[in-house]
Amino acid sequence: MSARDHSSKPSTDMMTEQLTSTKQDILEYLLKHGQAIAQDLAIALDISPQAVRRHLKDLETEDLIVYKSVSAGTGRPQHIYHLSQKGRERFPDRYDRFAISFLDTLVDNLGYEQASEIIHRHWQKKSIDYRQKLGQGELPERVAKLVELRRQEGYMAEYHPLEGRDDKFILTEYNCAISQVANSFPAVCGHELEMFAAALADCQVERTHWLVDGEHQCGYLISMTAN
Repeated sequence: MSARDHSSKPSTDMMTEQLTSTKQDILEYLLKHGQAIAQDLAIALDISPQAVRRHLKDLETEDLIVYKSVSAGTGRPQHIYHLSQKGRERFPDRYDRFAISFLDTLVDNLGYEQASEIIHRHWQKKSIDYRQKLGQGELPERVAKLVELRRQEGYMAEYHPLEGRDDKFILTEYNCAISQVANSFPAVCGHELEMFAAALADCQVERTHWLVDGEHQCGYLISMTAN
């Protein structure tokens, strides 16, 4: 079983404006892989390099992607493309504006420490909700349900078993529905990690990648603990 077995593309309503299917596929590929050259995109999307370059030019004109040129020996430099900030903003961040304003108000009125405690209680309540929704099934079933919950909340999430095992899984999220909140209040990421651990009480959950650290994804290792 591979990561591809569990991946799914977000619906077009994830975008604030409609793009052609191929352009959207390019944006999603760059979101998931961080960067790519035109040839990689052509192979992944099964279209000609010339067609990819036309789409890349359009996306560059719309300020959705940027590139850097690197020397590839003799000949013309290669362009390595990645999402611009505007391109990343095409993916869900629907909670950010209200949440940041609300958290700022909490801090102004209650102080940072009390505001942090309220945020912590919110995540504790959410972890109980997650745990109830995941149920008591086998770990693969619960991880699949967790990924579906995350997708419903606007995350481009997928999972795969580690080395074919059914007691260790990698959960990957290529975007963050609360990215601006996380940048302003990094503690929410710690609460989110605690929420996963509480929802999967018989597992150890570790962060392997973090968007806030400049990586292109958030990743978690979920491991069943010994009885």
